[in-house]
Amino acid sequence: MAEIDTKQSEAKASRYAWYVLSILFLVYVLNFVDRQIISILAEDIKRDLGLKDQDLGFLYGTAFGVFYSLFGIPLGRLADNWHRVRLMTIGLTLWSVMTALSGFSRTGGHLAAARIGVGVGEATASPSAYSIISDYFPKWLRATALSIYSAGLFVGGGCSLFVGGLIVQGWNRAWPHGGPLGLVGWQAAFMAVGLPGLLLALWVATLREPIRGLVEGLPEPEKHPAPFRAFAGELLTIVPPLTLIGAAAGGVRAFVINLAGLATVVAVVLALVSIGEPWPQWVAVGIGVYAVFSWSCALKRRDPPAFALIVGTPAFLCTVVAYGCNAFLSYAASFWAAPYALRELGATPSSAGLLVGGLGAMAGFLGLTIGGVVSDRLRRTNPAGRLLVVIFGAVVPVPFLILAFTASGLVPFSIGIFFAQITAACALGAAAATTQDMVLPRMRGAATATFFIGTTLIGLALGPYLAGRVSTLTGSLSTGMLALLVVTPITLTSAIAAYRLAPGAEATREARARAAGEAI
Repeated sequence: MAEIDTKQSEAKASRYAWYVLSILFLVYVLNFVDRQIISILAEDIKRDLGLKDQDLGFLYGTAFGVFYSLFGIPLGRLADNWHRVRLMTIGLTLWSVMTALSGFSRTGGHLAAARIGVGVGEATASPSAYSIISDYFPKWLRATALSIYSAGLFVGGGCSLFVGGLIVQGWNRAWPHGGPLGLVGWQAAFMAVGLPGLLLALWVATLREPIRGLVEGLPEPEKHPAPFRAFAGELLTIVPPLTLIGAAAGGVRAFVINLAGLATVVAVVLALVSIGEPWPQWVAVGIGVYAVFSWSCALKRRDPPAFALIVGTPAFLCTVVAYGCNAFLSYAASFWAAPYALRELGATPSSAGLLVGGLGAMAGFLGLTIGGVVSDRLRRTNPAGRLLVVIFGAVVPVPFLILAFTASGLVPFSIGIFFAQITAACALGAAAATTQDMVLPRMRGAATATFFIGTTLIGLALGPYLAGRVSTLTGSLSTGMLALLVVTPITLTSAIAAYRLAPGAEATREARARAAGEAI
């Protein structure tokens, strides 16, 4: 093991690896342009479609996030078994088309359906990209590479706000009652950012598929004989109601356990709806929770080594929860920052887009890049060193969020948003690299999909919606955002637990996989 670590520390990434990383970075930029642009368009959408803050949170977070995480798992497994470059090309094409189609929405339901399509398409991106990057970059550079890729999140989010603000303001000024095809500004903005993805998809298709495990000196695993048949089988484990068929195939005991999980989720959803909670939000979240439960049970039956190293590893789960709670605050802040500037501080769409988008892009890129480099250096002397950065990201952003969402002027708001985002962003590369180190190369796509469940079901599907829900109930967006800070103790506790457990989990990776039946 020491000899392998020494070779890893001496290995270098090729120029082509950095070229691939640069293209994947652009993909992730566009990923978040298409995902985030709804933030700067929210006030116009709210007015034209007659929606509430809770509906906006649902459209941005839940409608997208639940199906992103639901399909992320089988698509992550497909990334493990099939050609990752081709998978990303198909996904990029799909989400670009669905973003453009968002521009033809006439109701909240139409827009929700388009957002679901965007979520399914974008579910291909990170499982494929994380796995490709991990096979192009040695372990000692992995957090840096993943952080650079992940910086596309903030650069894309920032660009979307600026570009979206310019388009909606300019379009509405030129055609105040609707322009060509009867489109208003927010509809034109969706189309303008969706169509360029089709060109980028052609570029992505030219990339070379890396050899799995080569950078770590591991033998290349055998190619899966029927990756799409395996993908279809995976859908039976996670897409309701097909999950009941998949569970029945596992025997009577598996079917009964699945039914018990379904009954529990249904009971909780009905209880929430009975006390007045909006049914679309909690039905969608319930679908996501039940789907993940079904998939976890099926993974234990079908791939015990992967289950042991992912779901069966407390350090992995604590890392997912810690970053998921970080994302709970981060996604809410990134979505509601622009509406807060428009609504409470009197900014125009273009100025709010430039301010919030520019600060977000700068803070995110710096935070992710610095956090990745620092976490890699900490890792050299401490097996759990990366998780110190995750702990930092759990605590330090809190006072800056309070400053931003209680501000009565643009200067304190800008200071708060900038430092909240830069300190929160540093944790992503560290958390992602930690989870990649805990699994075998063939499991990286599934591990990435599982990691993003925390980011989506905990963070994206709940954070923006709950801030909007509290805002709807209280009439105060500031109160809605500040109410989310109750998760901070959970974030910190999970990060500390991961720090204590991670070294042992990584050191016993091969042994635990072998004990679960892996042929190593």
